[in-house]
Amino acid sequence: QVQLVESGGGLVQAGGSLRLSCAASGRTFSTYSMGWFRQVPGKGREFVAAISWSSGRTSYADSVKGRFTISRDNAKKTLYLQMNSLKPEDTAVYYCAESATTGWTRPHEYDYWGQGTQVTVSS
Repeated sequence: QVQLVESGGGLVQAGGSLRLSCAASGRTFSTYSMGWFRQVPGKGREFVAAISWSSGRTSYADSVKGRFTISRDNAKKTLYLQMNSLKPEDTAVYYCAESATTGWTRPHEYDYWGQGTQVTVSS
């Protein structure tokens, strides 16, 4: 089984920065892609960013493009999300996810999920 554990969430002022991490453990030896999604109460899980594990190709939601950067450390099997210029509308629970197949920008394409980490941006 694969386990994903997010960390780095917290409370920040608008305009501030946070760096989220997602550590993978267990039998996660074949990874196609990993991604970040976020969710607020009453809404579905929203795509934030994704990265191809082998090539490093990335994709970002328009709402975070230019502010967030997704990256990965293949050796450590760790995913990161650097969030800059945070806005109150970025407030959400952030989840990391891993796809063993062809996952990209849609939640249903991913196989494993972390427990989530709360990000709160105050104004």
